[in-house]
Amino acid sequence: MFGISLTVILLCFIIWLVPIVKIARSKRTQGGEKLAWLILIIFIFWFAWIFYLLLAPLKQNPDIHR
Repeated sequence: MFGISLTVILLCFIIWLVPIVKIARSKRTQGGEKLAWLILIIFIFWFAWIFYLLLAPLKQNPDIHR
């Protein structure tokens, strides 16, 4: 029973980390905007990630097309 509980906890932790890592490595946003998205993701979690995917970038980033 302990092994199953540990597996579930680890799986939940990995699922929680996925959006944080994806935003941190993304080139769609930078600087303060990226920091704001990361703070939102930590506190609001999946809803913020969905909003990030739908709304970011809020401004054009010329480095994306390089």
